[in-house]
Amino acid sequence: MAGKIAPREKCEAKMLSEALSKSLDNYRIGQKIRTLRTSKSLGLAQLGDHTGLSAGMLSKIERGQVIPTLPTLMRIALVFGVGLDHFFDDGEAPVLEVIRSKNRLKLPDTKERMPSYYFESLDYPVNDRPIDAYLSEFVPRAPQSEPHEHDGIELVYVISGSIEIQIHGAVHKLEPKDSMYFDARHPHSYKCISDDRATAIIVAARERG
Repeated sequence: MAGKIAPREKCEAKMLSEALSKSLDNYRIGQKIRTLRTSKSLGLAQLGDHTGLSAGMLSKIERGQVIPTLPTLMRIALVFGVGLDHFFDDGEAPVLEVIRSKNRLKLPDTKERMPSYYFESLDYPVNDRPIDAYLSEFVPRAPQSEPHEHDGIELVYVISGSIEIQIHGAVHKLEPKDSMYFDARHPHSYKCISDDRATAIIVAARERG
């Protein structure tokens, strides 16, 4: 009958699937994700907020019960500032990378409430980079983002609209072409204060060990 899969083809497909799963197991992707997550002191729920994945699904991925798709793995890699090759290859990072706007992945700052802003990585494919650069889009009338901190420094340059950055108990208003440089080890948060969406370039430089 046309379209019917022969038993031999089913057997070959099953063998191929098992071989592929075994080959992927050798990369220990789940363990690498867990190592990245624990190194940043992130819980499964917190990682889920940044990736849009449930804590249950992330737990299965880390335990090797589920093999993540490439788009899923890309979301996870983006959070930790590593390239996909981190999970598959120990080779050197590329010294030059062109990131096309159509290929950038846009993620919200959280999935638990109305997002305060969305961010797109401007340097994602480059592995082990000393900076993380983002194009951020701040949503008008959205709540102030949750305070967060991280190692290193941060530089914010506003392209359009107006935003507020709260740090050290003070609020700083930034207009187009304004910039702000600060120690990101202190809790800081963002809020759009213009009627339309605000956009900014945010560069975070990590401390080198």
